[in-house]
Order: sequence, then C-alpha cells, then structure tokens
Amino acid sequence: MKFKVGTRGSKLSIVQTQLVLDILNKVQDDIEFEIVTIKTKGDTDARPLYTIDRNGIFEKEIDAAVQDGKVDFAVHSLKDIPSFLPEDLTIASIPRRESPYDVFVNNKRLKLKDITSDSIIGTSSLRRAIQIRRVRGDVIIRPIRGNIETRVNKMMNKEFDAVVLAESGLKRLGMEDIIVERLSIDDFMPSPGQGAIAIVSRDDDHELIKILKKIDYEKSRAEITAERALLFRMNAGCRFPLGALGSVNGSKLELYANVYSVDGTEMIDVRKSGRIDNAENLGISVANELEEKGSMKLSLLWRDAVDKWSVNK
Repeated sequence: MKFKVGTRGSKLSIVQTQLVLDILNKVQDDIEFEIVTIKTKGDTDARPLYTIDRNGIFEKEIDAAVQDGKVDFAVHSLKDIPSFLPEDLTIASIPRRESPYDVFVNNKRLKLKDITSDSIIGTSSLRRAIQIRRVRGDVIIRPIRGNIETRVNKMMNKEFDAVVLAESGLKRLGMEDIIVERLSIDDFMPSPGQGAIAIVSRDDDHELIKILKKIDYEKSRAEITAERALLFRMNAGCRFPLGALGSVNGSKLELYANVYSVDGTEMIDVRKSGRIDNAENLGISVANELEEKGSMKLSLLWRDAVDKWSVNK
C-alpha cells in the first residue's frame, strides 16, 4: 500500500511528517508514503498572525487536498487546527505529545527576568505578547514571522534581542541547545494543542483510519480532547489569547486554562479535574466556569480591539 501525505513545506513540518511516517512503519511495515508539500495562507501572508481573520491559517489548504482526494491524510501541528473540522474530516490519530512548554531564546544566555529593560522580544502570538508584558512590562514586544529557523536567525542577527518559541519545535529540529529557559506554566500557559501532532484523514476512509489509530496515544488524546472542547465551547482563536493545558496522571485528567484582558492587567483562570474517559465534558466544564467568571466580556473586548492593538504598545 502507498499513501500520499500532505503537509506544509517548512523544515519543521517535514520533520514532523517524517517522524509520523517512521512510527507508522514500525507498527506496519508493508506501507509506503509520498510526501506532498502544500502552501497555506500562513506561508504566503507575512502579516502578524493575529491580524489574519481566518480560521485554519496553516492547515485549510492541506485539509482541502485531503477532502479532494489529492492526498490520503495530512500531518499538522495540532495547535494550528481550528476547534472544528469539516464534517467529512477527522483527527484520526494523535501520537505521543512532545513538550507543551514555551521557551525563551537569546544569544546572551539571559533568562527573561534578567534581560535588560527595552530589550526587543519577538512573537506574533497575542497570548505570548500579553504573557511577556505581564512578567516584564519594561521590554518592547514586536511581531515576528517566519519559520523557527528564520525567527532564530533574526534574533542572532540582532533584529531582536530574544524570541519566545515552542519547545517542541526546537526539540524536533534538534535545536534544543539554544534554549535558555523553559518558561513556567503559571506565567506562560501554552496554546491548546501545543506540542502535539494531528493526523487528519477523511472520516469514511476506514481502512486508513484503522492503520493510523495504531499510533494514537491515549493520554495525549485525552489531553487534547479536553483542550479542544474548551476551545470549541469558547469559540477562541489566535485573536483571543487563551491558554490551556491538559495533564494526565493515571486515570485522572486535569485541565488548567486562562484568558487575559486587552491590557494584560486582568487574568481569569480555572483548574478542574475529571476522569480520562470524560475529557470532552471536562473541557466544556472549564469553559463554562471561565464564562461564569467573565471571559466572554474579555473576548468581546479583544474582538473590538485586536485590529487596533499593537504588540509594540
């Protein structure tokens, strides 16, 4: 059997895809793969991500190729997938999750608390920008785009004094040696799905799904199910800073989530636990409690402000 696999053309996307294919070949050695690279809106639009008012910035074109039968399945960074997929698609498999943490990178080997005032820190994530501001209100936060290597090079070339990146991407690229500091969950709650890989297929391709399910990791699936249920219930995206992280311990699943005000002075957070087999309901329950505490008001303020908001503020 031979399958066509859709993915973005970045080095990280190719590495992640090959990682998935290597794992699949270990559980079933009679299959072959052809990697098909596809450009997405996020690859061709250089604007800061929060200014692009569209779901699926990095995945929509690839999933369309799955729907049309041009590729058999797609490999994505899970955090790039909107909270809902078209009805004819499914997340067939979630392999074991890599680190969900954010990390601080700079060539002076300084931790975030030690970097000098007025240092320029790069990120295109509203969530990270607000989190940085809450910890270090004296630094300058500027949008940065490009793949991981591009962002690191911009920092090395002194366009930025530091950047905040996902630890998982650096580890998969073999670049963990440049990490100065793993940032705490308390201050830098990650994006829902961060560190995880999603394999998307057509929901009626039962034979393929049977193969892909062989590398589905139960604990990671439960964590992601809770995080995405929260994301869907709150209708959040890159234009509303939402952090969430599920964590499995035995048969227990804990979900911690928070949201921020436009100026970063207010944070609403919720931490709840449930059973691993009840992950979706746990995500909904956390979302409901966030709403009870006022998250919808913050969300509406973000929607009104995001087009005017600048991470340079």
